[in-house]
Amino acid sequence: MAVFCPLYSGSSGNSVYLDGGESALLIDLGVSCRAAVTALQSLGADFQKLKGILITHEHSDHIKGLPVFLKKYPLPLFGSRAVLDYLQENVQLPENVQLCEAQEDGFAVGSMKVRPFHTSHDSVGSLGYRITLDDGNEVGVATDLGQYTPEVDEGLKGCQVVMLESNYDDGMILASNYPYYLKRRIQSINGHLSNSDCSMALPALANSGTRHFILGHLSQNNNMGLLAHQAAQQALEQAGFVQEKDFTLQVAKRKEPSIPVQI
Repeated sequence: MAVFCPLYSGSSGNSVYLDGGESALLIDLGVSCRAAVTALQSLGADFQKLKGILITHEHSDHIKGLPVFLKKYPLPLFGSRAVLDYLQENVQLPENVQLCEAQEDGFAVGSMKVRPFHTSHDSVGSLGYRITLDDGNEVGVATDLGQYTPEVDEGLKGCQVVMLESNYDDGMILASNYPYYLKRRIQSINGHLSNSDCSMALPALANSGTRHFILGHLSQNNNMGLLAHQAAQQALEQAGFVQEKDFTLQVAKRKEPSIPVQI
């Protein structure tokens, strides 16, 4: 049985664990090596099954744990060409680390097949990922994106599990003490996805076969888990889907592993 579990999610650090059966992988490593290892051990993860780390983009809350973690666990890194070039120039990675460009037509990580898709974010080259597991089931991850594009929709639709960003609440960010330029950046098409934008995408995904939704990368200052959950639940239920019967929904936890989804 496959297991999908966000280890940490938010501006303080992001990482996701996926055990696909014969092999496993991580998506991002934006927390310390100690925190990542502790989280993985709490799940009973088999470190020998880890075959690679998918990097969504180069911002520190997605990569800051790489240098130390890769010294202990020298896994291949996968990312866009621009992100890999950034890592080579700006991050002190172990010399023997294997950097692998995420080919647009797909690539293998252990026994799993991965297809990347572009996301709109103020990064040198940010990606989301669609991953096909050993049994043919699929999971999709898209965090840090300013708009839900047709390419993102194509990357996620039909996946049994989808982790999608629900970063900020429209009312909270307007009332926050963030400077104007920062609010504009977050709300831009290259910023982050709001609760309302995220929730609007969910019914079509549910129609395509998605049964497990995880809301990720919530802002600590401009969102609340309850608000994100309510927006998503309301959108799905208004479209005729019944929670626990047709779908499950959870908000990824910021500082500890979330509830693992068994696929």
